[in-house]
Amino acid sequence: MKLRFIVSNQTNPYWNIAVENYLVSLPETEVVTLYLWKNRRTVVIGQNQNPFSECNVEALEADGGYLMRRRTGGGAVYHDDGNINFSFVAPKALYDQGRQFRVIQRAVASFGIEAELSGRNDILTEGRKFSGNAFSKGKYQDLHHGTILIKGNMEDLQRYLKPKPAKLQKHGVASVKSRVVNLSELNPAITSESIVPRLREAFEAEYGGTAMELAFDETIVRPEVKALYEEFASPEWRYGRWRSFTAQRSAQFDWGGVDIALTVDEARGIITDVQIASDALDLAALDLARTLLFGASTSVAPQSDNPILKDIFSILY
Repeated sequence: MKLRFIVSNQTNPYWNIAVENYLVSLPETEVVTLYLWKNRRTVVIGQNQNPFSECNVEALEADGGYLMRRRTGGGAVYHDDGNINFSFVAPKALYDQGRQFRVIQRAVASFGIEAELSGRNDILTEGRKFSGNAFSKGKYQDLHHGTILIKGNMEDLQRYLKPKPAKLQKHGVASVKSRVVNLSELNPAITSESIVPRLREAFEAEYGGTAMELAFDETIVRPEVKALYEEFASPEWRYGRWRSFTAQRSAQFDWGGVDIALTVDEARGIITDVQIASDALDLAALDLARTLLFGASTSVAPQSDNPILKDIFSILY
């Protein structure tokens, strides 16, 4: 097994996610990569989310910020250059979420901060979240990525994110701000710069080796990365067709929240277009729901034994 370490020198989110997806596409079998990157004033939404229900898009873009859609599930998060993001990219035989989480825990522990895992994909300290994580499986590599809140602008976070009241009520809090914590509040010595060598040390200690460093500029000159940049920066990928839908339903379940937007042919009584937004991690179930609803009758629910699909159909029929 070999270890690779990459630190981005860009704050444009489309370059950063393009490099991440390029790494996931590599047909390697022996290399585990830790990739660190920062985005400037960016709201990142999950693959299946509606940008206009998760984010104040108009305010974000008026302030020179970015809306970025990733290829993994989960919810919306806010990035700025006071925080740092990490990506673990590993071939399937070496991918180990336990070890990957321990790298983050080791790194923050070196600043005297004890961290624990919580729920589906969060890392907490003192009961407050400082890292949200998401996961995906590629053809050759699997991906685990997340954000570490260090000195993020909480006012901007509240300005740009639009959490649903049902989700906040479920957590028993009144705002996004009360659920999260900047690690610099707990130890001023931790910054988005000072944590970088600690993450590398924790990575090498957890895996028992020395990581070779790859210069970020060596990746962005590749044509595959440039093509990915164009895809992630495109309005088609970021916004989808959400502006054109009018009939919508929303609900919150134990597995996550969901927004459904439909176009209906009233004369024929069938659904002619469907979009499902959710922070659920089960992307396959959401894809199946879209398939079953497209062309379905508006009066008879599709049949499925999948509990997520049953919940989705329950708010439509």
